[in-house]
Amino acid sequence: MNNKLIPRLRFKEFSGGWEENRIKDISKIVRGASPRPIKDPKWFSKNSNVGWLRISDVTSQNGRIHYIKQKISKLGEEKTRVIKTPHLILSIAATVGEPAINYVKTGIHDGFVIFKDPEFNIAFMFQWLKMFKPFWTKYGQSGSQVNLNSNIINNQEINIPSLNEQQKIGSFFAKLDQLIELQNKKIEQLKKLKRGYLQKIFPQKGENVPRLRFDFTDNWKINKISNLYKITMGQSPHSKNYTTDNKYEILIQGNADIFNGKINPRIFTKEVTKESYYDEIILTVRAPVGEVAINQYNKVVIGRGVASIKPGNLFLYYLLNLLRNNGFWNKISSGSTFQSINSHDINNVIINIPEINEQNKIGELLYKVDRFINYENYKLYQFKQLKKAYLQEMFC
Repeated sequence: MNNKLIPRLRFKEFSGGWEENRIKDISKIVRGASPRPIKDPKWFSKNSNVGWLRISDVTSQNGRIHYIKQKISKLGEEKTRVIKTPHLILSIAATVGEPAINYVKTGIHDGFVIFKDPEFNIAFMFQWLKMFKPFWTKYGQSGSQVNLNSNIINNQEINIPSLNEQQKIGSFFAKLDQLIELQNKKIEQLKKLKRGYLQKIFPQKGENVPRLRFDFTDNWKINKISNLYKITMGQSPHSKNYTTDNKYEILIQGNADIFNGKINPRIFTKEVTKESYYDEIILTVRAPVGEVAINQYNKVVIGRGVASIKPGNLFLYYLLNLLRNNGFWNKISSGSTFQSINSHDINNVIINIPEINEQNKIGELLYKVDRFINYENYKLYQFKQLKKAYLQEMFC
């Protein structure tokens, strides 16, 4: 085809139009193969050096396959397609349109296709497929699972530049992906640090003091939560009084109104039932139970899906989060159709708590770690948005 196209953004050393092709003109599409029955253990072997690629390997490694846990046996190799050098791969069933490049010996089952004998730079094509992923859904029937076949892929149109420009674009995005991956790892390290702190600055079962603490020496004291805090169970206004008009009171009904430890208003109400005030803790009492937020508003109305606890502070917020993460609320919740906890359940919770100065120190430390995590998450979001913008501008 002779149609010439030019992207809106490109490297300055390149000029001229990109050429419109069909994928079948620039590569041979070969579908993978699977041994049957697939659950027969004879197809697999822990001693093999050939991986058996699954979609979870693709998504967990963001398409760059350096490790595959499950291995296919010598017998299994005869029933599939094994690739021993880096190839471009595309998922065509269930999770459709996920591209991958293998860097290890890999057995490809029939849920993938392999791009054989490519006349393109595979790093460039990998990024094009990443960008194009949402468009594969147009081939699905209404209400059914999308499945691609070789004919659909073969006839898909694609605009490509010279191999030199492809290589430059592929390398650019590979570096950007590496930056995103490093940012992901940084966030995971911060989350690991926080988990470590949570294990050490709160006493473990059977302990009276934590293993890591500030300059405090007194034992923590065990008490019922109702002896230390006042719990107010929510009461929902009549639904006829719900509104989206923000001149009325904010209504908090459950976990959908909580995001990242803060209230995320969706609905307002003209009727005031039970109230929660600034800095009080909001706890969800209906499935999923145990979600926690700190009220950052002067006043909100609380529905029957939540409770308010006062006086609130950062220590209590993190303590309640720790209970949720440890599955405590799920263990004491009741309900045949959905989980719930009542005022009796909450009032009788036994907690281990230090004096207020130590509480404040612990809360401040964890809050700082959370701020770091949120900041790094925002940077990750910015990197991803940057990549999205470049993909839109650098491909045509």
